[in-house]
Amino acid sequence: MKRTALFAAILLASAAPVFAQDMSAPTVRVGGQAMFPSKTIVANAVNSADHTTLVAAVKAAGLVDTLNGPGPFTVFAPTNEAFAMLPAGTVENLVKPENKATLTKILTYHVVTGNYDTNKLRSLILEGNGTATLNTVSGGKLWLMMNGSSNITVKDEKGDLADITISDVRQSNGVIQVVDHVLLPRA
Repeated sequence: MKRTALFAAILLASAAPVFAQDMSAPTVRVGGQAMFPSKTIVANAVNSADHTTLVAAVKAAGLVDTLNGPGPFTVFAPTNEAFAMLPAGTVENLVKPENKATLTKILTYHVVTGNYDTNKLRSLILEGNGTATLNTVSGGKLWLMMNGSSNITVKDEKGDLADITISDVRQSNGVIQVVDHVLLPRA
């Protein structure tokens, strides 16, 4: 079986992502709170108990207005647990005013212009013979690939991987894909 046909079979065989939350409900719960498609990325994120570090970083970087803008944006949103995996003191250092440029680069590396739900991501992965490349708002690149029959993995420029753990959290100005690791651009 050709590689493209194999990827097509894998993608078509998957009914729901292994790690993803059921999207048939009218709203998705993230961090214990309902996420409403009628609200912006920031308006929903501030209610998630799992994204308090991300929200604080977005505020420190001055990106609230941008992520409340019309978009559409796809945000690969790391959880508090993901930020906690960084070396001790990293987050505290990044949110200092003198490190705003670095923080902004890291945060905008998690944002892609466009509305990339898992169906679109799987299609791009299939078209790319197993890998899709997305350009981030910061000017970097992310690579997406399948991890098993239905989970999507994101690789950053450092070569580290993050799984999408909650997919397709629809917003009025885009979509959030919750990830389990912070994605880092090349220095």
